[in-house]
Amino acid sequence: MKRIMKFELSHYKIYLFLFAVICWGCNKDLNLVSQDSITDATFWKTGNDFKLAANNLYNGLDRFGEEDTESDIAFNVPNSVSNGNLQPSESSGQWNTSYGYIRSANKIIEKGAGTQDADIKRYVAEAKFFRAWYYWKLLRIYGGVPLITKVLSTGDAELFTPRASRMATTDMILKDLDEAKEDLPLQSDLSSPDIGRISKGAALALSARVALFEGTWEKFRGETGAAQYLDKAIASAGEVINGGVYELYTGSGVQSYRYLFLEPGDDSRESILDRRFARNILGQDAPYMYDQDGYNPTRKLADMYLDKNGLPITASGTVFHGYSTFTSEYQDRDPRMTMTMIIPGTLTNRVFYPVTKVANWPDKPQRNFNTGYILYKYMSEDPVANNSGRLGDASLFDFDRHLIRYAEVLLIYAEAVFEKNGVISDNDLDLSVNKLRDRVNMPHLTNAFVAGNHLDMRTELRRERTVELALEGFRYDDIRRWKTAETELLQDIKGIKISGTDWATRAPYSDPVYLSKVDANGFLIAEKDRKFDPAKDYLQPLPTKEVAFYTANGKTLEQNPGW
Repeated sequence: MKRIMKFELSHYKIYLFLFAVICWGCNKDLNLVSQDSITDATFWKTGNDFKLAANNLYNGLDRFGEEDTESDIAFNVPNSVSNGNLQPSESSGQWNTSYGYIRSANKIIEKGAGTQDADIKRYVAEAKFFRAWYYWKLLRIYGGVPLITKVLSTGDAELFTPRASRMATTDMILKDLDEAKEDLPLQSDLSSPDIGRISKGAALALSARVALFEGTWEKFRGETGAAQYLDKAIASAGEVINGGVYELYTGSGVQSYRYLFLEPGDDSRESILDRRFARNILGQDAPYMYDQDGYNPTRKLADMYLDKNGLPITASGTVFHGYSTFTSEYQDRDPRMTMTMIIPGTLTNRVFYPVTKVANWPDKPQRNFNTGYILYKYMSEDPVANNSGRLGDASLFDFDRHLIRYAEVLLIYAEAVFEKNGVISDNDLDLSVNKLRDRVNMPHLTNAFVAGNHLDMRTELRRERTVELALEGFRYDDIRRWKTAETELLQDIKGIKISGTDWATRAPYSDPVYLSKVDANGFLIAEKDRKFDPAKDYLQPLPTKEVAFYTANGKTLEQNPGW
């Protein structure tokens, strides 16, 4: 049975409490001490104490969500982030929870400062990783933020720490990760009870992610720090690749990409950091949630998949079959397409929310029709969960969410090399993205192929990243760091082609309501009149309550431009 670390969580806003959270675990020795008597003086003594405290930090790891609706490759209902209608709010869950966990991490780091105990140093390193993780969560949407590196009391002047620059914020994140990796074990050295804990590879991979993000953010805005961050991304990703600890999951043959995201892919060597689940202990209901909400791919994503020969579907010589039938656009495409979205007519052998067996879709549709493309990624075939009859039970499914996987590291390496040097060798392509193509039996990406077919290497590397990481929550960050959101997010969200195809004869798309929602070429428009203001929308507004708190005390917390 999969092991899940258990802990009790309590965290508050950084300026409202004095005392650190103390976590407890399933250790019979702790029962000898009344929980009411646990204090700083009696707790921080052993490696196990620090481990119990560090367990708290895992609780904030991302559960399954619908992050890509903030971009252009997924849709359920209009999203205020992606359509330009976001308004400043008084509070922010991301802000509050991140600083709460940062405070908990600071406590562990302070209590373990100067220790020579190897066990304690390991959990201090975990705390440094998580401090970096939660500051990364803030950096990606707000830019530079106040950097708090000590446990604060209500009277401390540091409660009103001004915002650091985004470079200073990035540098602190990378420093924490550099220090953490020195005291973290290799993932291959973790014993069974510790599988899922932070490893050296996780610190390196997060370092590569953050460095690529900031390096490209700076590059496409003409800033001076791009090269150093791209070098850091190359070095960190390269260390993971050359370490030999990780490899792509191939345990399900030609369907390995699909099953990586389901039960067979749990604890594979592709996983670097997961949010772990276990049925009836800490489970999840992602398949039900995605069904009910209509979390589905868009035409933008569908059209990104290459044909089987490695050509874009708009290129000369493509074998793309067009849109005339229900299944024609799925034929002879990159296999990841049909492992991400369902081919119409497929018998899914699943029970969706509400508990109703899905037959041959589209003949007997049971799902949300917002784009006409139906999500297949994450759709588990687990017979226990799917046939339980436990309507909407949030603990039924237990496949993990992969938060950092080896495939991302390969993509980071390729992109960072190209953006740093303006070119990438075939050897580096073979070391990185072509491993992903090998898994799905797609032709290699080479410089000769790009030149011979009048393609653009940057476009192809970005395409590879988007289709490999589709519906995993990366796209919103990617188009902002590339500074293409001002183009991509203005475009209508579109779905399947209805006019002139078989879809025009099938319910619900034969309904005049749908037929009136097509563009001049017959493609369903799921959302139009979208906005994006490049002067402000690349960053989100800080919570107004935080800004007002500073102001009320004669201090300044600078709001993001335009907000």
